[in-house]
Amino acid sequence: MNTNKNEKFNATTERNEGSCTVYLSGELDLSVAPDFRLVMEPLVGDSDLDLLINMRDLKYIDSTGIGILLSILKARHGMNARFVVEEVPTQIQKLFDMTGIAKFFSPNENSQ
Repeated sequence: MNTNKNEKFNATTERNEGSCTVYLSGELDLSVAPDFRLVMEPLVGDSDLDLLINMRDLKYIDSTGIGILLSILKARHGMNARFVVEEVPTQIQKLFDMTGIAKFFSPNENSQ
């Protein structure tokens, strides 16, 4: 599924056996949060599916985007379902480090 309402943000899903990777690109902010939630909603509740977010092409994330990631993390943790954030760009990793949430998105920390 692609979200193209806002050309600055795109989320593309790729399903493999037992997992789904969501590739993010552009800018994830308040204006595109509903689009991101729409993509993620059916995936978050599937506890049999390993869920990965690939941020390789993400240029920017604001507090709304971080909040969505944290809510996904909380939901997946409650279901004992795997959730990994991978290929985080340097500028976004710095933000994760400054806010103290980087440890929650480490593949070793939140994998089941």
